Amino acid sequence: MTRTTSFRTATVADAGDIASVARSLGHEEDVGLPDDFDEPRVREWIQRLGDQGTVIIAFEGSIPVAFGAIDFNTTEPETALLAVWVSPAYRRRGLATALAEELLEFARDHGYRRIRGRLPEGNEPALSFLSSIGAMVPLRNPSMTFELPL
Repeated sequence: MTRTTSFRTATVADAGDIASVARSLGHEEDVGLPDDFDEPRVREWIQRLGDQGTVIIAFEGSIPVAFGAIDFNTTEPETALLAVWVSPAYRRRGLATALAEELLEFARDHGYRRIRGRLPEGNEPALSFLSSIGAMVPLRNPSMTFELPL
């Protein structure tokens, strides 16, 4: 991560920047985002999260390069969902870890006790990242999910 990297809580005004990062992922294998993750859909998502969740966006200077989210789990009130996306040109710089740290702090501050998420199958860099932040990912994991106790 360079010194010009900045992070902030996203608002609906950042929907275009978040959609831009999502587009930068191109046609990678399953990244956990809908195909139509455009600006209006991002705005709806941020509004739906309200105070129970958050989206944090990362910039290199003025360029949006990554975002991550804590989303709530309606079936388990003490469980949040964690997801992080980084533009391919900005990976392996610590952005995902820095975003995760910010997001986990939000989850703790809001009373969540567990973090869950889904890991795209065969995504070794994501598996390495999740292990580095303490996520428990079973070795044989047909559903490719992870859990991180808080």
